[in-house]
Amino acid sequence: MSDAFVVCSNLSFTWPDDTPVFEDLSFTVAGGRTGLVAPNGAGKSTLLKLIAGELRPLAGSVTVRGTLGYLPQSLPLTGDLTVAEVLGVAAVIRALDAVESGDVSEEHFAVIGDDWDIEDRTRAELDRLGLDDLSLDRGLSTLSGGQAVSLGLAAQLLKRPDVLLLDEPTNNLDLDARHKLYDVLSDWKGCLLLVSHDRALLDRMERIAELDVSELRFHGGDFTSYEEVVRAGQETAERNVRNAEQDLKREKRELQQARERAERRASNAARNLKNAGLPRIFAGNMKRGAQESAGRSGQMHASRVTEARARLDEAGRALRDEQRITLDLPETDVPAGRTLFLGERMQAHRGERPLFTDEGLDLVIRGPERIALTGTNGSGKTTLLRLVHGELAPDGGRITRADGRIAYLSQRLDLLDLDRTVAENFTAFAPHRTEAERMNLLARFLFRGSRAHLPAGVLSGGERLRAVLACVLCAEPAPQLLLLDEPTNNLDLVSAGQLESALGSYRGAFVVVSHDEPFLARIGVGRWLRLADGELQETGAPQE
Repeated sequence: MSDAFVVCSNLSFTWPDDTPVFEDLSFTVAGGRTGLVAPNGAGKSTLLKLIAGELRPLAGSVTVRGTLGYLPQSLPLTGDLTVAEVLGVAAVIRALDAVESGDVSEEHFAVIGDDWDIEDRTRAELDRLGLDDLSLDRGLSTLSGGQAVSLGLAAQLLKRPDVLLLDEPTNNLDLDARHKLYDVLSDWKGCLLLVSHDRALLDRMERIAELDVSELRFHGGDFTSYEEVVRAGQETAERNVRNAEQDLKREKRELQQARERAERRASNAARNLKNAGLPRIFAGNMKRGAQESAGRSGQMHASRVTEARARLDEAGRALRDEQRITLDLPETDVPAGRTLFLGERMQAHRGERPLFTDEGLDLVIRGPERIALTGTNGSGKTTLLRLVHGELAPDGGRITRADGRIAYLSQRLDLLDLDRTVAENFTAFAPHRTEAERMNLLARFLFRGSRAHLPAGVLSGGERLRAVLACVLCAEPAPQLLLLDEPTNNLDLVSAGQLESALGSYRGAFVVVSHDEPFLARIGVGRWLRLADGELQETGAPQE
């Protein structure tokens, strides 16, 4: 439906504790593919829930023209459902089976409606999303997280929606499933509003919408084009701030000089009048005239200072608060070619089933390699990282690792004591650093002032990642091999950029499990491994 759209008028929403999320927000999302971006906590998911009718606004209205499909970030699915029930086609298929068996009661025809081809359409949607091996009677509990997400999307597509809302649809998807999703959405002809931190997916959008408390700003083009516009605007804003700062300094200097000149003139005039022996009333008039002239000059310069300060404030408001991590980590340096890990004929099991081939896996990691480990969900990538770290003992084979110089960041980011503050956690990892040194390092990870004394348990996902990175990268001793498991999952784009900055400063080797190809390209991966069918294969970088 080409004329499908979403209209939000004067939308306001607050949480029960009166925390405002939106205030008087108005916008229209027309047909086509729109990517919605903002930092975590800005209300992207909340906005989708308001449009979908799952939340009610405090004020304002939401209008959706056309049939609506909505895929939330957390799927409300239970394990005892079948694939057909998740897809919403179970009742229709049962009615079709009954009719084919000769039961022509009217209620079956009412259930079927116009969906006589539902089985063919269902199989077609499942095939498009890489779920061609799923039987309709299979239980949801047997599916991986990525398969469940793809199944949820298939359920929405079967509704033939005119308006489709998707919240982080690539979470938990492996590379193959992501590319299937990309292809499906690239063909989308209706109105799509998408929340995602997946740059490759955002680069398939036709416009980017940037969310603020009271405004939704639209930028034509994909995410790369949006970033270029933002970067150019930031450079202009920074230049305007520098110019405004110079103007303010000049006006302040001229005001001070004007005051000093006025004081000198007043002092000289007083001496001259006294020496001239003029009548007191005439001398008083001259003195008042000089004071008034000096006052007008001072007011003019003070007014210019006020105007210059206002221009600086205006320029500052246009400047984005870009929080960047800038580090120097010489302690993580590792000599080129030094063997950090050697695994020979490694084996592990999931239940009774071996994860790797009968011969096991061989893996050598040398400094300072940057390695991407890819593979389908369930192939054993996380297990391999745990073997490298030593958290999991192998069921066979031999392992040699660098002593005490390997750090592992799991998907759960569970290295922190949630009851202790950021500073206290950092002290536990770097006990021999001075207090001043620790606070300076935490500030480089953007924990400044009171932020360093927040309990770890109240941190957002991006803040927790920064705290874990600070503890790991600045630990004593610093790691020479870093293992990261899906580090960009659930991160907003700002936090993902901060992670990239930190890894750019890291001088050791790392192995990162990720399905985020643009992220892997930006952190300088030079060696690509793929775990498939129990074998570890050396591959090149993925082609565009």
